[in-house]
Amino acid sequence: MGNKHRVVLITGASSGIGKCCAEYLSHRGYRVYGTSRRASDTDSPGSFQVSDTFTMIQMDVNDDDAVQEGIEYIIARESRLDVVVNNAGFGLAGALEDTSIKEVKFQFETNFFGVLRVCRAVLPIMRNQGSGYFVNISSIGGLVGLPFQSAYSASKFALEGATEALRSEVQPFGVKVVLIEPGDFRTEITRHRMKTVQTTRDSVYSDTFQRVLNIIETNERNAPTPEQIAMLVFKIINTESPRLRYTVGKFSQRIAAPAKKFLPWRWFESILARNFHLK
Repeated sequence: MGNKHRVVLITGASSGIGKCCAEYLSHRGYRVYGTSRRASDTDSPGSFQVSDTFTMIQMDVNDDDAVQEGIEYIIARESRLDVVVNNAGFGLAGALEDTSIKEVKFQFETNFFGVLRVCRAVLPIMRNQGSGYFVNISSIGGLVGLPFQSAYSASKFALEGATEALRSEVQPFGVKVVLIEPGDFRTEITRHRMKTVQTTRDSVYSDTFQRVLNIIETNERNAPTPEQIAMLVFKIINTESPRLRYTVGKFSQRIAAPAKKFLPWRWFESILARNFHLK
């Protein structure tokens, strides 16, 4: 099937990784639909707009009805859906002790349950087609628990497990399921990162948290822009039998996963502590 006949849905496409992927695939002939919780500042719920390079629709992945409405909108116009890139998400920072259960649930609502909502809404379409790709954007933080990002890492660890299971379940129907695990890239996640309420108050972790957060945000600001991820998505959806996992980013970050697997834990923990100036 030629690119101009392949339909792509990318969640969280208003900026960063999602927008970069949407523009990259659109320029290569794909019929791309991006989503945002607010397609524009003036849009009322359920309305739609077209950007310069791809169609943008308003769809909140935290809302069952909004997800179903968004998928139905695409199918009504295209009659098929070939690729879904589950990218919508955000970062929550704070010590685990300073993170309320309500805040953890809020993190999971977008980063984990939002992906499940989209997958469940699209799966019947791809099963009936006998083809399709789900590309779930995880993180190196889904392979290694990052200090002061416990809720974020937990949401990505959960996504990793669910994606593994989903891949096995839908393989007989011709549907491919893939994880991309980026390291640091220069995106809006730095500006949009949320801090737990207790973290902004008098916390025993305040000094260490701020030191670690400064390192994290400095690394993000000095990281490359996310074109590498867009190119990787393009490669994956043009591969007949893609792998389950693809890491992308600086080698020093991508090596974390195999290092965790093969090094004694005490050694790996020491490296992690030095990297984040925890000692």
